[in-house]
Amino acid sequence: MDDKPHCAEPAWPIVGVKDHKAPSVFRPESLLREARRQRQLPLVAVPEICVLDPDGDVVRHLKRTGAGRIHEGWACYHTELLAFDLDGIGEVGIVGCAVGAPFAVLVAEQLFASGCRLLVSVTSAGQINPIGPTPYFVLIDRALRDEGTSYHYLPGSTFAEAPNMSLLDLVEREGRSLPEKLHRGSTWTTDAPYRETAAAIARARDLGMLAALYAFGTTSNNSIVCFAHVTNSMAQSEGDFEKGEADGAKATLAVVAATARGWRSSGS
Repeated sequence: MDDKPHCAEPAWPIVGVKDHKAPSVFRPESLLREARRQRQLPLVAVPEICVLDPDGDVVRHLKRTGAGRIHEGWACYHTELLAFDLDGIGEVGIVGCAVGAPFAVLVAEQLFASGCRLLVSVTSAGQINPIGPTPYFVLIDRALRDEGTSYHYLPGSTFAEAPNMSLLDLVEREGRSLPEKLHRGSTWTTDAPYRETAAAIARARDLGMLAALYAFGTTSNNSIVCFAHVTNSMAQSEGDFEKGEADGAKATLAVVAATARGWRSSGS
């Protein structure tokens, strides 16, 4: 018997050999089925348009004003889904505080398995390349992949591209009338916000700067549109992080409505 330690080459599971087209053994439909059984929930589809609100500002606004109602059929173990009526659009669902790529994609998978057809993500972000006074929105067309989740959906690459550029064109056109300025560009997605060093920021800036959601949208052929609400310069000055009226909730809802109009005009 060889007592020497096994000296195999190190394995890199995130970027190693993966069959990205192979089906998953564990499916969101299975988890939702069991959650409905255990919690005795009715089989009720979520609204066809849903929102991810990582900061939770819109969810808190809806609760504070009494505009949101708990969706009785949402079977996620980890979150609650509020339904509300958005002017000119109809019923919309929203999940708050799904922070980070793994959590966001977990919720996104379950939303699409529950009847969602368009998912809009709006999260606050810090400004890397100054392009104007904050706050403003960026319609994200690609994301620098400095996180781990997207590599389980797509092979390695520097950026994850938005799955449907023609949809972004329609959304951008609808967004021209928004009260806050809408830009189009790229973002840097990282799992470690408190490790955004000067060198890392400089590298992201040089590359022209929500990768996991776009990677999931590409592999699943689902409609996903991501925005960054640029509200701060990474707290480099006191008084940063001001989002505007109702903590930016009203501006965010206007962005969601514009996205829904663009999506519907595409015939999706």
